[in-house]
Amino acid sequence: MRRFGLPVVLVLGLALGPLVFGEAQQRTKTPRIAFLAGGSRSGDALLLETFWRRMKELGYIEGQNISAEYRFAEGALERLPVLANELVRLNVDAIVAPGSGAAAAKKATNRIPIVLTYGDPIAQGLAASLAHPGGNVTGLSGFIAELGGKQLGLLKEAFPRLSRVAVISWASFAPNVEWLKDMKIAAEKLGVTLQLLELRGADDVEPALSAIKAERAHGLITLRNPLSATHRARIVEFAAMGRLPAIYPDREFVGAGGLMSYGIDVADLWGRAAVYVDISKHAGRVNDESILVRRDCCVTLQCASVVTNEGIPMYAPEGRT
Repeated sequence: MRRFGLPVVLVLGLALGPLVFGEAQQRTKTPRIAFLAGGSRSGDALLLETFWRRMKELGYIEGQNISAEYRFAEGALERLPVLANELVRLNVDAIVAPGSGAAAAKKATNRIPIVLTYGDPIAQGLAASLAHPGGNVTGLSGFIAELGGKQLGLLKEAFPRLSRVAVISWASFAPNVEWLKDMKIAAEKLGVTLQLLELRGADDVEPALSAIKAERAHGLITLRNPLSATHRARIVEFAAMGRLPAIYPDREFVGAGGLMSYGIDVADLWGRAAVYVDISKHAGRVNDESILVRRDCCVTLQCASVVTNEGIPMYAPEGRT
């Protein structure tokens, strides 16, 4: 993978407040944490790997001095409350979750600490404020409302002749709604028509890809959500086979062969979340620190053949040259 001279923006994100982890609990007991997310374990594999790497640095090794429960909704967000209640009954020491999972966990318990790995804690009702969250939620805030417009702008900058762009989003995922609002404003300014494909479940993925092909879109934007993460490989394969210029929400898509990505470095956030799960034998509480949230854009050499020297897509709809 090679990074080119495309924009890299640093945004300061605020860590939520400190949280006490069951100070009354016996410290001789092996701590048990849980993961709760709307996607799939395979789709979040890199995030989990990053988390456990950081936990190892903090002195925790799964299966030795800490254990874990995993609950993934596989794209069916309606299952999250049931899964959250399962974890509460197991009486885990902490629940690690992105926005949708954290929201379900908060409704299920006001006692077990919840560590947010990514999301908009204010809009999702998880915290009163970033400085003073209150309740049992802490962690990281990495939501950037203007992300959708920036993704479209970068794709248009790389491929100036694009005039019709397909957008894959998830209708039930609140952050996607906000990103689409910003993207629509940017599209009007850039003279781009958006083909909106709002998924409602896993069965909608293939019909959405067929619609992109039928409408002969000039480019593709995939917004980050549990469904797109779960079906990452299929979406990337589709764009590559159709030589369709595409921009994705994170570097995991690039690692799967995607052309470029621009978005929050969610893997980095998951790694930083480990600090909040560090059940200190001395202080009994997590650290309170500010963090840097990265947005980055990268291009993979194996996909660079879709770009000509003039930065024009090799794939062109009928009637275009």
